[in-house]
Order: sequence, then structure tokens, then C-alpha cells
Amino acid sequence: MAAASRYYDGETAQAYEVAVRATGGELIIVNLADSAILARWPIADVAVLGDAVHEAAPPIVRLGGGEARLIVEDLDARSQLAALVPHLAALAAEPQPAGLRIAKFGATVAVLIGLFWGAIEYGTEYAAPWLPYGLQVKLGETVYDELVADKDLCHGQRGLAAINELANELAREAGYRHNVTVHIVEGGPVNAFTLPGGILVFYSDLIEQAANSSQVAGVLAHEIGHVAHHHPIKGIARQYGVALLARLVSGGYSDFLSTLTSGGNILLAMRNGRAAERDADDTGVTLLENLGLRADGISGFFEQMLEKEPKDPAAAAGIWSSHPPTQQRIDATRRPPTGIPAFSAGEWKALREVCK
Repeated sequence: MAAASRYYDGETAQAYEVAVRATGGELIIVNLADSAILARWPIADVAVLGDAVHEAAPPIVRLGGGEARLIVEDLDARSQLAALVPHLAALAAEPQPAGLRIAKFGATVAVLIGLFWGAIEYGTEYAAPWLPYGLQVKLGETVYDELVADKDLCHGQRGLAAINELANELAREAGYRHNVTVHIVEGGPVNAFTLPGGILVFYSDLIEQAANSSQVAGVLAHEIGHVAHHHPIKGIARQYGVALLARLVSGGYSDFLSTLTSGGNILLAMRNGRAAERDADDTGVTLLENLGLRADGISGFFEQMLEKEPKDPAAAAGIWSSHPPTQQRIDATRRPPTGIPAFSAGEWKALREVCK
């Protein structure tokens, strides 16, 4: 059998146009240019690297014969050679259509992404809360220190004692087994947020602009809802799980730990979705009611926000908003102004003056 092919001697980059003949015991490679025999390979020593299913022309080599290789590109010639030399049968495999190979590759990637996403969802919902409490506290404290490094903190002892006492009472009612700590940062924005390890941060503008103590208690109960549902650590696991997936798909990576401990990035990672915000609202109202405290403060706070900003950003953003529309939250949390005030008159006065 003779077939036009290419031969590389493994020592130079030159490609020889050759004919290949298979005899009873040898594979003879002949240079077409001058009919010189370039190589005589014992049939028992030849092998195929790869197969024709995944490669256009898999190379034939001599085992233990250096880097020399033979390329037979013509499919009919490969089939004839495979018929003469049975252990070269991989040469005769029918190549899969490109569309089928792409479809199989796409299906494989889709399955891997599905498995990875499932692991992320399971990890965020069930496994993330089991991260050792000491590590959660360390992470929360690291982020807190970075966030407040250039800000003034409020140190009014009686006001801090009042809000921390209520926070821990709410946390115990929620079944949270650890202490929570509330810090108050002087100034704005009118906001509060929760970090891993039960660390809460309030801005004094929120306290000063609240219409009454029930609104502050409502916001505090909402944040305890995030603590009870482990939303901060779940958010980190979900956000950085997706980021890791993106890096794997793109073939790149970055310094994960330095990214994780960057305050601005981690706040974005801990942004809660609509379901988490609704859960925190509902839990906050329930905790206040269970303790016999006024539970109208959450809806009152949202109503005050909506009065100041009638064009609700959450409603305007539609499905892209991480928070439910404010009016929906008002309707869901509206309660009568009944129950015991969460703070006594003296505690409320001390909390209002916590930064003085």
C-alpha cells in the first residue's frame, strides 16, 4: 500500500512528502523527492497518538524511536493502513461533525455550571451558616475596621447600652446563640447594615431623623432579621462563588483573600436580594410583636423614606432592584401603634444624644 503523507524526523523542522508502505513486518517510509527510504519501523513498535474522532490527522509514531512522527491526512489512506495494521485501528475512526462536538462540549459546560451553581446555592443556604463563628467575627471585624478607619464613632455609653441591650434581646428571641454588637457612626447616610459575626453598624443620621423611637427599633429588628437568617455570610458565599465560577470559565484568577477583605467589595457582596429583605422585614416585625413591643416602626420608617423620595428607586429599577418596592414593604409591615415602647424616654434621649 502506498499513500502520500508527511514525515518529520524529530531532529529538524523539515516536513518530508513521503509514501508509506506496509509489509508483513515493517512500515516503510519513502521520500517522494528521491525515493530514499527515510525510516523502517517495525510494525510491532508503531502506535497512534490520539484518534481520528477528536483530531483531523492523529500522528503515528514509533515507540522508543525518538520524536519522529508520520501524518497521514487522507481518510481513505488511513483506513487502508488501519486494515493492514490492526493496532492502528484508531486511524480509521470516523470524525464527529463539528456541530456535534460543539454541542457535546456545550452540554458538558452547561452540566458543570449547573453542578457548580447547585453547590453555590446549597453552600449559601445550608453550609455557609456553619462557618465557625470565630471566623465570621474575624471577617466582620476586619471589614468594620476598614470601613470606619476615617470616620468618627459615637461613644455615648447610655445610648450605646440601650440599643445594644435591645439588639441582644431581639437576637435571643430569634434564637441567635451569640452576642450582637451595635456600633454607631457619626453622620450619614440614613442607613444601617449588618456584617458577619453579628456586627451591626448604624449611622447617627438615621437616629436623628427618625420620627420616634419605634422607627429605630424597627430598623434594628430588621437588621436582627438579617443576623438570624445569616444573610451576611450567605451573601459573601453566593457572591464570591459566582465570581470564582467566572474566573474559572475565563481562565483567570485573582487574589481572592485581598478582594474578600476589601470593605467596599464585601458590602457589595453582602447586598441582600428581595427575598432576604422581605424575610428580614417579616422577622423584625414578628420579633417585636413576640416581645410585646411596638411593631409599627418598620412601616413608619419606610413611609418617611417614601415621603422624602417619592420616586422610589427600588420601584423605578424594577426587576433589577435588590430591594422590594418601598410601598410593598410598607403594606407588608404595617401594624397598629400598640405595644410597649422599645426604649424608655430616658433611653431614647440618650440614644438621640449618643454622639454628643
